[in-house]
Amino acid sequence: MAHTDDQPDAPDGAPIEQQLYAIRQTIQTRAVHGVFANWRVAMVLITQLVYYGLPWLQWDDRQAVLFDLASRKFYIFGLVFWPQDFVYLTGLLILAALALFLFTAVAGRLWCGYACPQTVYTEIFMWVEQWLEGDHVARKKLDAAPWSANKLKKRGAKHLVWFAIALWTGFTFVGYFTPIQTLAAEVMTWTLGPWESFWIVFYAFATWGNAGFMREQVCKYMCPYARFQSVMFDSDTLTVTSGIDIRNGLQYECIGCAACIDGCDQIMDKMGYPRGLIRYTTENVVKGKYPDSGILRHVLRPRTILYSVIMLVIGSAFVVSLATRVPLRVDVVRDRVALSKETDEGLIENVYRLQLINKDGRAHRYTIEAEGIPGLQVVTSQAEISAAPLQTVDIPVSLVADPVELKGRSIEVQFIVRAVDAPEIVDEVKTKFFNR
Repeated sequence: MAHTDDQPDAPDGAPIEQQLYAIRQTIQTRAVHGVFANWRVAMVLITQLVYYGLPWLQWDDRQAVLFDLASRKFYIFGLVFWPQDFVYLTGLLILAALALFLFTAVAGRLWCGYACPQTVYTEIFMWVEQWLEGDHVARKKLDAAPWSANKLKKRGAKHLVWFAIALWTGFTFVGYFTPIQTLAAEVMTWTLGPWESFWIVFYAFATWGNAGFMREQVCKYMCPYARFQSVMFDSDTLTVTSGIDIRNGLQYECIGCAACIDGCDQIMDKMGYPRGLIRYTTENVVKGKYPDSGILRHVLRPRTILYSVIMLVIGSAFVVSLATRVPLRVDVVRDRVALSKETDEGLIENVYRLQLINKDGRAHRYTIEAEGIPGLQVVTSQAEISAAPLQTVDIPVSLVADPVELKGRSIEVQFIVRAVDAPEIVDEVKTKFFNR
């Protein structure tokens, strides 16, 4: 139970207790038309065109966007990321979070109202519902009607279409992690693996349940963003309340989709009144601190400037790092049997294993050098190491040094691996050389 000071009291003066959670009442929304409804339709089409179409794009005889977990490679058009490139994923997540903070500070829950998958798929499922069951009045009547052949037919058709969309969504999701053309062939020949089958069905059920049944409950109870959005709001943030009692002001249930604006504008047009009774505006405009025309001038304020500067710095560092990234990585692993040994010639030998990762889309030949000790020799089975595109090659390497030149028990040395056909591709890695 919960009670707040603004709740009404019972006749005897005792506070009225309210349930923290209530059984969901089905909401049959009335279709509205207007500027913001058109924006939502456009966002649905754009996001789904990208989501469903991207896995089918090809780039250099491979899938353009593929997160190949089995081979531990992420392909994003011309870029290939390896597990060692995790820092780039971290950078992307930080940029995405900052962008969310910035857009929220400027215009409220734009992401929630127009581009969030929950909003998008709920919108799609509601279109199907309206197409097969009629407008909001017809759907209410169907809800109240007893079960009949007609009701069973309409409900069955609706859920059939819903689940077909959900299955296609799950199939596309898995297609980002398994080559989608191979996945499609396996589906057609009934040779789909157990994990692919599980994730397709799991994602399909999640989509079907969230967009078909839970809908606004996901935003109200499951999504944490609704709970902390007010931290990013200030008196100059654009807000609008909808889907709830707008007389209660800003509420966490509002996702800023502006359906209430379009609905209000339709009524105002019919009544011959000017539009704008419900609109995107700021708290300071409502308080009369400045007119609607001054909203744009207040977009730049300390909070938004700070977010923008941080995004610019991190984004610039991200781009520069990508542009200067060397498509070669070398890892060194020492011999586990012995740190060092003495050769027949009286020299000191250390054995290593070099792992060369060719991150380029072209094949390369590499030479291996070492420095750090005068007269240090590199002994390998071959003078040049060949690596195919995106291939990892393990090479046993020995370093041999004259004990006279060894100053101390361990000396820092450095391997230098360089592409013969592209000298600018070079990687250096430090390790230790141990004396006897």
